[in-house]
Amino acid sequence: MLVPFLIMLREGLEAALVVGIIASYLRQTGRAAWMPAVWIGIFLAVSFALFVGAGLQFASAEFPQRQQELFEAIVGFFAVGVLTWMVLWMRRAARGMRDELTQALDQAFRSGRRHTYALIAMVFLAVAREGLESIFFLLAVFQQSHGAHAPLGALLGLGLAALIGLALYRGSLRLPLGHFFRATGLFILLVAAGLLSGSVRALHEAGLWNHAQQVVFDLSDSLPLDTPLGSLFSGIFGYQPAPTVSEVVAYLGYLLVALWLLRTPSARAYVTAPASSRQERD
Repeated sequence: MLVPFLIMLREGLEAALVVGIIASYLRQTGRAAWMPAVWIGIFLAVSFALFVGAGLQFASAEFPQRQQELFEAIVGFFAVGVLTWMVLWMRRAARGMRDELTQALDQAFRSGRRHTYALIAMVFLAVAREGLESIFFLLAVFQQSHGAHAPLGALLGLGLAALIGLALYRGSLRLPLGHFFRATGLFILLVAAGLLSGSVRALHEAGLWNHAQQVVFDLSDSLPLDTPLGSLFSGIFGYQPAPTVSEVVAYLGYLLVALWLLRTPSARAYVTAPASSRQERD
């Protein structure tokens, strides 16, 4: 429950920040009458994400067992890529997000009578991106866990994100978003490492990966999955009581690469640098 809650809280806040910046721009420039276009974009994006998620879920339910394991592995790999990209992108683009959005909005309103469609498209793409990221992550989590706790946590996280986004827009809440995104980013990388390890295990169960299957350690007696602590570690970090060599290598290898990318200053400095200094360097 905790993992879907935090992921949906972060995803929802990212979408709320984009929508909030757009709404603030419309209000400050005397274009509040165009807010219905923002709501249309949100509605279309949410509908599209739910349609994609329902289609994938229904399609996977028709697969035989081996194909279901393969589908679980593919969704897991894709979710790992999406989560990693999300953390790195937010780390690098957060500072310049407001300026980039306002410039895009200015250009949209200079496009004449087509600015309504441009505004709807901007909101749709921003919210749909976060929605699709969430859908693929939730599919991976729901396939590796059972029960109603994960969906409930996702709904609670999304609801809280909407309330925080509304409070930020109205100016009644000051939240240190930089610290929040850094802390949740590290947590998401741990979650993604567990998803990657689980996807490697699903590939083995599908009969497509049979290498390095030696058990590294076995904690089945001291910390089995059916205990509260074992279930908690499994849901958050992808814990398995008897992991294989390939699963441990995937887990640790991913964390090393992801943390290295997260700490690499060159790309982050270039993205957040002022345009004038970039031109001087070029």
